[in-house]
Amino acid sequence: MAVLRLHLEEFDEVDYELIAIHSSLDDFRLAYFINQKLPIVLSRNKDEVAVTVKEGDAFFSKYTFEEENTDRLWSLIQNKNDIFLTQKNAKQNLFLNSIDVISRKVFLISEHKKVDFFLKIENNCAELQVEEIVDQLKQIERISAVYSLIPENIKSKNNLIF
Repeated sequence: MAVLRLHLEEFDEVDYELIAIHSSLDDFRLAYFINQKLPIVLSRNKDEVAVTVKEGDAFFSKYTFEEENTDRLWSLIQNKNDIFLTQKNAKQNLFLNSIDVISRKVFLISEHKKVDFFLKIENNCAELQVEEIVDQLKQIERISAVYSLIPENIKSKNNLIF
């Protein structure tokens, strides 16, 4: 009987570009402005990116666009979101049986807590220059900072697999 072995190195390849975006815009407005600057049409994806953290399940909005002629997939992903937890109040006071709702901020990529959004470009066959995309995104007034990231240096890069 033949034995098949899989090597973990085969699954560790990163085949996407990642751009960090700092902006106070809502996700839908940012997608609109990116559509104006780049030749893409990002639209809201029904499937959100789900990540399990110690507080519970967190969901991050995702906007996607697929170029049919190049099979390039663009994804705009939210990095910050609030998760609401309910907690029963155990203190002896006037509100003995009250339930508190606590809001916690969770992150898709916890190493980059100041980043608001990520623009992920999959199947980029070196045709697109990431520096040109970054320069075009810098022209959007409500974006305070844009820069390229090296995905291999991110510890929680598994959260970007969707």
